[in-house]
Amino acid sequence: MFAHRGFRLLLRGGLLPLACAVCLAMPARGLAAQRPITLDDLARIGRVGNPVISPDGKWVLYSVSRMDTKEDKNHTELWMVPWDGGAAVQLTSGMQPAGHAEFSPDGKYISFLSSRPGKTKGAQVWVMNRMGGEPEQLTAITDQDLDSYEWSPDSKRLLLTLEPKARPDAKPGEAGDKPEKPLPIVIDRYHFKEDVEGYLRDDEHQALYLDDLATGKVAKLTTDHGVDERGASWSPDGTRIAFTSNHDPDPDRTYNSDVFVVAAQAGSTAKKLTTWPGPDGGYGGLAWSPDGKSIAYTQGAEARLALYSQARPAVVTLDGKVTYPASGLDRAARQPCYTSDGKLIYLITDDRAEYPAVVEQNGPGAQRLLAGETVTMAMTCKAGRIAVIHTDDAHPGEIFALEGMSLRQLTHANDSLMAELQLAPTEDVTSHSKDGTEVHGLMTHPLGWQAGQKSPTILFIHGGPNGQDQHAFDFMRQWFAANGFAEMNVNYRGSAGRGQDYAKAIAGDWGHLEVMDLLGAVDEAVAHAGADGDHLGIGGWSYGGILTDYTSASTDRFKAAISGAGMAMPFSFFGVDEYILQYHYELGDPWKARDLYIKLSYPLLEADKRIHTPTMYMGGTRDFNVPLVGGEQMYQTLQELNIPTELVVYPDQFHGFTRPSFIVDRYKRWLAWYTHYVKGASSPATLPAIIPAGYEGK
Repeated sequence: MFAHRGFRLLLRGGLLPLACAVCLAMPARGLAAQRPITLDDLARIGRVGNPVISPDGKWVLYSVSRMDTKEDKNHTELWMVPWDGGAAVQLTSGMQPAGHAEFSPDGKYISFLSSRPGKTKGAQVWVMNRMGGEPEQLTAITDQDLDSYEWSPDSKRLLLTLEPKARPDAKPGEAGDKPEKPLPIVIDRYHFKEDVEGYLRDDEHQALYLDDLATGKVAKLTTDHGVDERGASWSPDGTRIAFTSNHDPDPDRTYNSDVFVVAAQAGSTAKKLTTWPGPDGGYGGLAWSPDGKSIAYTQGAEARLALYSQARPAVVTLDGKVTYPASGLDRAARQPCYTSDGKLIYLITDDRAEYPAVVEQNGPGAQRLLAGETVTMAMTCKAGRIAVIHTDDAHPGEIFALEGMSLRQLTHANDSLMAELQLAPTEDVTSHSKDGTEVHGLMTHPLGWQAGQKSPTILFIHGGPNGQDQHAFDFMRQWFAANGFAEMNVNYRGSAGRGQDYAKAIAGDWGHLEVMDLLGAVDEAVAHAGADGDHLGIGGWSYGGILTDYTSASTDRFKAAISGAGMAMPFSFFGVDEYILQYHYELGDPWKARDLYIKLSYPLLEADKRIHTPTMYMGGTRDFNVPLVGGEQMYQTLQELNIPTELVVYPDQFHGFTRPSFIVDRYKRWLAWYTHYVKGASSPATLPAIIPAGYEGK
């Protein structure tokens, strides 16, 4: 449940043999140990993202985001680095937010989205001369919100994704800037709420528009209304535009999406190319073939398995013929891109790793391009070049040139910080559950750990559940290791990386096989991987918080638990969270599946018999993904049972936190709770209350 709720080198599932092994081309850290990681380092880590290759292939444009603890905000800067190597050039200041950066196809301009002060309010497209100079506002959209944009191949038009502005929640006063009185929110949609978006209005749909840059005229691309048009992409010759949309009678009631194509002229009628009743094109975008005759995308699973889908590669021609490249590959694929010579590459999610692979367009296999226990986070192809964002256990993501089957580092946003730090290695662990299922995970030992030592250990559970713990840089692992804890991560059934059958095993049966897998992995860690069985903690966020509740209701072996954004009784979440389609297709409606809902609610309904573990509950007040009520219910339950508990409420935070002070606070509270209850610190762990006096959920 809750797909967004927060390996060893094995070749399987149709992968072709590697021609050679490729090592990650990241700079090695110095041999001399420096210092453990600290919370102050959170603000120094640069989150590198959104690589864009220039039309001539000589530059890569990218963003770097960092936490600003003084301003309690996040800032994003735009940078540019030469493809052949050299110093990076900063293009924008972090104090002026900028995103969705692009090169104009003629190579003259760099564009980006920003809400910086200009001639109109709200996000607009800004451009700056590639040779230098101040940014200038290019668009002036006033009646709608601008979500994204794409340049036409001839640089004469922009394809805009617009959405109706939010209706004001209050009438303006005479001064024009203060509300006079609030207005009610009136809703009659089936799917009526979404995290971050809030309550959804009937007209709240994304639509495509063409902006003629010479005349300034903005006109709607298609004749359709009342549907979302997303993931748009120009054909190589600029005559067509592909996008995804759901044209079912009531799109809110199905997971369906299809690939459409439309002439690049205002008022055109779109043609539907795909017919699969599940999601087409919803996992990483669309990619036109170089000859403009077909479109690569991904195809998801049927509705009942939508949140466990291991999306597969697919290609559709302009006359609607669908084929399936790498048809024998039982691993999730995303983000297709074509090379200039027509090869088709996808990012493949495999066991604890993620990598680019060339798929056989008329065969069963795929050729993995990068070996090793690493993760490729993003990929872009242009001008005969391929750029990727790559990470491993000891390095945050940086941009690399992918050349054949090797990497060449282009950005160095985190090199100086990493050179200062002493980091703990992460190793693979394998266990077997009591039903014989092989389960894979990771173990990060405390700094200074030596084989044979036993360490207090935190089982920290990933969310999704359709995600995985993998060999990517993880601040929490290093934070726990620096403070004397081992962290264990387990890819329980329901996780990605092990194929569709492994992922779908828990559909409609939450809190059963996952708990079996988690406890089996803990047994293995205690027996052979250095975990101290007398000093264990458990925790997680989102589905990880949900599994914390399920596991705490299944065993007393953990000394402490922390359930973040969790839920212990599906009855109380039907119609409250954003997952109405999952309830409908996977569990059934509560009045038709009463016994199943009761079965899945055992952490709360049987708490008096099952739960004895001191537990902290956490959540944000604006989380519509897994609303705070789930933690509140369990907190109140443990209070009623006189079990040590604490509720930490973070005002105005969504499912994913954005306020740096709250992110830092959460790390502090995790460590304090586990230090007291798992390590057995002599005095209770206390931190100041974070809710201001007089706060009433405003």
